[in-house]
Amino acid sequence: MKKGKKVLLVLLGVALLLLFGGKMVLNSMVAQVKAIPVSTPDLSALADGSYTGEYTMLPVSVEVEVNIQNHRIMAVTILRHDNGLGGAAERLANEIVLQQSLELDSVSGATVSSKCILKAAEAALTGGMTP
Repeated sequence: MKKGKKVLLVLLGVALLLLFGGKMVLNSMVAQVKAIPVSTPDLSALADGSYTGEYTMLPVSVEVEVNIQNHRIMAVTILRHDNGLGGAAERLANEIVLQQSLELDSVSGATVSSKCILKAAEAALTGGMTP
C-alpha cells in the first residue's frame, strides 16, 4: 500500500474517533442539562409587577422579564438570549404563560437554551417572592 493511502486511512480513522468521541461528550452534556431541576415558585406569594432574572450555562446566557398580575404570569419577555443555535427555545416564553408553569419540556435541538430560559424565569420569580 502506498504511503499516501496509509496516511489518509490513519487520518480518516482519527477523524472518526474524534467525531464519535465528540458525540458521546455532547450526549453526556445534554443528559446533565436535562437533569437540572426547574420548579415553579408559588405564584400566590408574588405581588403584581415585573421581575427580571438571568441564567448562564456556557455558551448560552439568558435574561428574561416576567410580568405578574393577580398572581398569574401574564408575559415572559426575553431581554437577552446569547444562544448559538438555540433560538427555537424562545417559544418557551409563550408556553410558560399558557401553562402557568416552568416545568416544561426542553425544545428539541435547543436543550441548553431551553433550560437557561426556564432557569432565568425561575430566578426572576424567586427574586420577587415576598418574605
